[in-house]
Amino acid sequence: MPSFSEQLRGEAEHIWRQIFDHPFLKEIKDGTLPLETFSYYLAQDYLYLEGFGRTVAMALAKAPDSQTFQDLARRVMTPVERPLHNMLLAEAGLTLGDAQDAVRSPANTAYVDHMLNTASLHGLGPTAAALLPCPWTYHLLKDEVGQSEHPLYGKWTRFYVEGLLEDSVEAWRGFVDQMAENAGPAELEAMRQAFMTSSRYEYMFWEAAYNRQQWPV
Repeated sequence: MPSFSEQLRGEAEHIWRQIFDHPFLKEIKDGTLPLETFSYYLAQDYLYLEGFGRTVAMALAKAPDSQTFQDLARRVMTPVERPLHNMLLAEAGLTLGDAQDAVRSPANTAYVDHMLNTASLHGLGPTAAALLPCPWTYHLLKDEVGQSEHPLYGKWTRFYVEGLLEDSVEAWRGFVDQMAENAGPAELEAMRQAFMTSSRYEYMFWEAAYNRQQWPV
């Protein structure tokens, strides 16, 4: 029988397919994405990862036992993509201050709020399920997008092609599957909803980046 995380992955397939087919990623691969669009994306992703990290820290407090606490603590202390951002920002024409001072887009704001709200109102199961789609979809870019030959975008794709998110995906899938083992129907449904909502926000994040989404007023 498939694990619960595999079941969630299957249910989200129609959303994830639209993510992998998004023109942002197609243009990253062939090197035609405008630099201004990539710069916008980098700043938004920098802000998103701060929200992701805060949610991980909240998840730590929900660990049901010492071993899970230790496993979660390693995720808090492993900001995997921060070095990538620091390397790419300057090449994309941004300073660290530019990224920190950027205004979080409507889609980005909603996504971060969803993760934080899930962690505030639920236990580790739904929180881990809300966090999982981000590293998992990015990890799969190694197969779905592959290596770009563009001098800048190639550095971005190489990070994922080399599998540097593999441990993160394995850890978060493990938390989801561990919590699902003893979860009742209501808890499983909360996990499913959290996972599906984050998957939809992943698509919306790419769409917002591609269109350089701004607040209307």
